[in-house]
Amino acid sequence: MRVLVINGPNLNMLGKRPKEHYGTLTLDEINNLMIKEAGNAIHLDFFQSNCEGEIVSKIQQSLDYDAIIINPAAYTHTSVAIHDALEIFSGLKIEVHLSEVDNREDFRRINFVRDVCNICFSGGHEKSYLEAIKYLKKMM
Repeated sequence: MRVLVINGPNLNMLGKRPKEHYGTLTLDEINNLMIKEAGNAIHLDFFQSNCEGEIVSKIQQSLDYDAIIINPAAYTHTSVAIHDALEIFSGLKIEVHLSEVDNREDFRRINFVRDVCNICFSGGHEKSYLEAIKYLKKMM
């Protein structure tokens, strides 16, 4: 199984962001945990961008993947373009968030990607990503 992991804006700054929401690990450390959890069953490719258009282009270029795990970060709440790109992707789509976005500020309750994803894991810091890998293993 080939899986693309997409991380949106400011996730490259993990380890420096408020720990109560985002945990203590860096994005590289989370990626390494995902690789361990995936084992030989799942091949992971990673992409991070602070730019909405780059994320949209990456999704469009990745239609041959079996699944996408995406943390759109702030674009969760603003991006119709990412929603539309995900809608085109026919494989499994898993939304992840480090924090419990539904229980944070009011503006974070708007979610443009949830309805085009198969499932969402949030609020578990790095465990949200690991739950996504476990879900994919069950779906194989």
